[in-house]
Amino acid sequence: MSTFIQYVLSGMSIGAIYSLIGLGFYIMWSACRAVNFAHGDVVMVGGVVAVVCLDAGISLAVGLPLAVIVCVGYGMLVERLAVRPFNKDASAIGWMLTTIAIGIMVESFATIKFGSFARALPSPGVDEPIEIFGAGVYLQELLIPAFAIAFMFGLEIFYRRTMLGRAMRAIAFNRVAAGLMGINVSRVTGISFGLAAGLGGFAGVLVGPIIQVSATMGVLIGLKGFAVAIMAGVTSARGVVITGLLYGVMEKFVEGYISSAAREIVGFSIMILILLAFPQGIFGRREVAKV
Repeated sequence: MSTFIQYVLSGMSIGAIYSLIGLGFYIMWSACRAVNFAHGDVVMVGGVVAVVCLDAGISLAVGLPLAVIVCVGYGMLVERLAVRPFNKDASAIGWMLTTIAIGIMVESFATIKFGSFARALPSPGVDEPIEIFGAGVYLQELLIPAFAIAFMFGLEIFYRRTMLGRAMRAIAFNRVAAGLMGINVSRVTGISFGLAAGLGGFAGVLVGPIIQVSATMGVLIGLKGFAVAIMAGVTSARGVVITGLLYGVMEKFVEGYISSAAREIVGFSIMILILLAFPQGIFGRREVAKV
């Protein structure tokens, strides 16, 4: 029984990271029907900046918010340089290549400056494990799913109750009509990418103490976050969080009962089967265009 609980709790922790990355894709896609395909590298940027700040003698209380702020600026810069110029019409796909290219360059730069080895990100949440029905987990592992769920509800309130959130929803519904109503579409889209990147950077700070920080830590995490968003249906925030948590738990059970080598085989096989059964995603809605 303790093993079962251990896999569930540990799986929910890593699954929550996938959910946070998936929510970033949800935010970007809702704003301009385009995403940063190297969004996983934002996780790395957040973790690396936090470690660099600690090495420079900056306290956690200052370094962690600074890492998130850097990621927000990075996300807005990516939107301005790699997405906006290549997303001027609905059929444009140039942003796919440009965002991937920027991600590769950022990862290479981090490898040069930070090194190719992993570094621990200190956190009081991993000082001592907590025992729950015989399973030992760190407080950090419990906080990550709680934050993912809280952010999901906060995002829904933000979209419904704030002017900026309503502007994002209006742009998602019809960019042209939103612009005609006086909404600065370009500015709101940039803010959306900044919000998504800030969330990704915070995910890197949260997961850094558990898996350690490295220049390549965001590649596979970002890919799985994107897979979670697509499986759930990138138009459903709640679906992204639920799917991410379940995907993480599934991974832990496969890793525990089969092998870690089989984890990716089983995970991506399930993704393919789900997309065959639900082309719009499990929680996605079919979009109908009137002509």
